Amino acid sequence: MNDGRNDFSDGLYITAPFRYFPSPASTPNILIMKKITPDNLPVLLAEALAKKDMATILDALVQFLRRGGIRRAGQRFDLLLDVLRRDSELAALFGSRFYRWLGGVHVYPALVGLGIFSRSGFAREIGIRIYERFMPSFKDLNNLRDVFLHLFHSQNDEKWLETINLRRWLKLYGCLRAGAEDATVQTAARHLTQARLHALEMLSIWVAAEELEPEFTRIEPKLMEVDSAFVALHQEISRLVAHYRQPDYKEAFDTAHLEVMMEQCRQQVERLRKRGTGAGAGSSVKVAHLLERLSQTLDRLDVLLEIQTAENGRAYRRHTVRLLRSLTMAAVEQHSTELLRRRSIKMLARSISENTSGHGEHYITRNRREYWGMLASASGGGVIIALMAGNKINIAGWGLGDFTTALLSGLNYGLGFMFIHMVHCTVATKQPAMTASRIAESVEQGDKVRGAVEGKLAKLLIDVARSQTVAVFGNVCIAVLVATLVSLSFAQNNGRPFLDADAVAYQFKSLQPFTQPTLWYAAIAGVWLFCSGIIAGFFDNRADYLNLKLRLREHPLLKRILPAAWRQRLADYIHHHYGAIMGNFCFGWLLGMTGYLGHLTGLPLDIRHVAFSSANLGYAAVSGDIGFFSFAANLLMVLLIGAVNLLVSFSITLWVALRSRDAVLDNPLQIIGSTVSLVKQKPKSLFFPPSDTPEAEKKPAAPGK
Repeated sequence: MNDGRNDFSDGLYITAPFRYFPSPASTPNILIMKKITPDNLPVLLAEALAKKDMATILDALVQFLRRGGIRRAGQRFDLLLDVLRRDSELAALFGSRFYRWLGGVHVYPALVGLGIFSRSGFAREIGIRIYERFMPSFKDLNNLRDVFLHLFHSQNDEKWLETINLRRWLKLYGCLRAGAEDATVQTAARHLTQARLHALEMLSIWVAAEELEPEFTRIEPKLMEVDSAFVALHQEISRLVAHYRQPDYKEAFDTAHLEVMMEQCRQQVERLRKRGTGAGAGSSVKVAHLLERLSQTLDRLDVLLEIQTAENGRAYRRHTVRLLRSLTMAAVEQHSTELLRRRSIKMLARSISENTSGHGEHYITRNRREYWGMLASASGGGVIIALMAGNKINIAGWGLGDFTTALLSGLNYGLGFMFIHMVHCTVATKQPAMTASRIAESVEQGDKVRGAVEGKLAKLLIDVARSQTVAVFGNVCIAVLVATLVSLSFAQNNGRPFLDADAVAYQFKSLQPFTQPTLWYAAIAGVWLFCSGIIAGFFDNRADYLNLKLRLREHPLLKRILPAAWRQRLADYIHHHYGAIMGNFCFGWLLGMTGYLGHLTGLPLDIRHVAFSSANLGYAAVSGDIGFFSFAANLLMVLLIGAVNLLVSFSITLWVALRSRDAVLDNPLQIIGSTVSLVKQKPKSLFFPPSDTPEAEKKPAAPGK
């Protein structure tokens, strides 16, 4: 593994990175060590222990291990252990020097600073890390936190560190402890104990302070109650710290109540996380950042408490090594912006997908009432789509500039989709972005109850497929029918076809999947469908986060022009439909502007949407006076466009939703097998719901919402 320094052999040239070090007044004098190889390790280590400071020696050893990479880091660690075991004098010198150094460094900053986010927030935190990468700060090697950051400065350190297991670290701990002088060990132990107690007290204060964090009290108002678990934990840790600070304490502190408080705090954090990611609460990157900081603080408290209250020396050593490893990994992660970004944004992504999942439930039909409701809703959507497609053709025929035409087309699509939603109709291709999140939710729940998950998912997939089929059928059939009627009516009243010969030729050409990039354009439309679902989830989450309905009810302008009852109805409607309205409007703009962007850049960018393609086919079929078989062949092309629309949007949304939930499809083939088996048992269920569905009376159908 290469960290960017010169290395031409299996060994190592140790050079001090001088930019990291302050003046000799505040830190030890950093010396340069010679080349270390597996052969000369004992000799050079003995020489270094006699002449050089411990920070330099540790830096040399870490770099020696780093150069071993994933394959040889463990072997080199074992070599160090063998050297210390064979040479008891060297082990004694190493142990004494190490404990003497450990008893003099500032330990407390590492215990409260490494591996725990600051309260500065995500943007500030990532800004600091980026600045640190280009302009590293000096490292005070009298500060254990800076020592860790100096030693483990490469993002690749995590890989080789994972190859060194806990057993090896415990063996090294034993070698150092066995060879060190008892007085030196006791001095270091007292120093570490005082730092640990101070850290416990400070970390518990941080936890208690989160009780009044506005972001948390917004999500969970019960935090403002006096008997909060966060405050109770601080009180209990304060008693523990006071107990162990007594010079003459004889008995160990009873941690039973403390353990209960820790568990209650973790449960509270989990409730905050669930409420923050659930539909109805709303989340933000700040909330995610604060919750991650709170979890990290509790984890650090846990390991420090385990060390402080260890029942025997073996448990003490195990928990100490556990702390050492966590500090080591934290130092590695401190140099990474990717990990911070992934952790902080994950909760927001889940919240968005959670809102999307909630809407997705409305797009799944499980009984005949919902099935017929979906067909009616999709048929209504088909009527509006046919009129939107006709209006788009008229806009293109006005002879306006390319940009103006694209602008008006986007407005036509955006307002049309908004109207479809407002009148509770359905666009078939809007479903996958919603239903995929619902499937991801089922996968996550199935992770906790293995065995029945495949069967439940198979049934859900059949329900989704049936819902998609009836929605596409309603959209396509009605759009073609309305377009046909409009074309016939236009020709009857105007004495000429709705489309001229060039327009007819263009519409038929746009449906050819093998000679034209039609399917590529259909895939682009599928990506925009996915984006519209994300946009809808984002604005739904935003509405919940801002508590939009209460803001609108008390808006000064609305209070002037609307009575209270109207204002409340308007606020409730906007709050509940904010995401859908914005998602539909943005989707329309994406459809309208894509072709212009392709024209502007010369790239193959355009869209093909199954519903609009079916309407265009209806207009072209009447205007071009084609035969039945030609019409049927072109209709198959339209359905192929629809399949690509659905497949692309569904796949991307399912992938994102699964990642946001840390859910995995363990047995996709088994799920497919279960689905096929269910279809064989009830083949009609793929196209028509069974009459004995128990959900039939649960809730009314609302497919358009």
